[in-house]
Amino acid sequence: MTVDVRPEVLIHRPRAEVAAIMFDPVNDLRWTGGITSSRPDQPGRLQQGATVVRSAKFLGRSFDYGYVVTRHEPDRLIEMRVEQPFPMVVRYELDDAQDGTSVAIHAVGTPGRFFRWVTPLMTRQVRRSITSDLVRLRQYLET
Repeated sequence: MTVDVRPEVLIHRPRAEVAAIMFDPVNDLRWTGGITSSRPDQPGRLQQGATVVRSAKFLGRSFDYGYVVTRHEPDRLIEMRVEQPFPMVVRYELDDAQDGTSVAIHAVGTPGRFFRWVTPLMTRQVRRSITSDLVRLRQYLET
């Protein structure tokens, strides 16, 4: 079974402003839940080939995980390959909307070993986690 979720929100700010926060790992702790640190290999916004290591808690477990940016479209898209807690491709997708920016996070992956038998639970948890992140991002940018 595969986890495939794509929560989306409307943020009442221009796409460039949303990207400035969302695509720069120095801001991760402002809007990404469950992480305790974010350590990019280089300062500034994410670019193709950039790597970041995060420390996180997920389903009661603490671990470090890294991601590498595999695709980048300025102020529009960041695609990352993540190996923990299971292999996933995560996309930050920004599109212009009539009253701001449509922001989605699309996560697709196949849980292995420990998580495989709980894929339906993992799908709900990943959706809930991403939705909460997007709500925090919207609150941060709109206040």
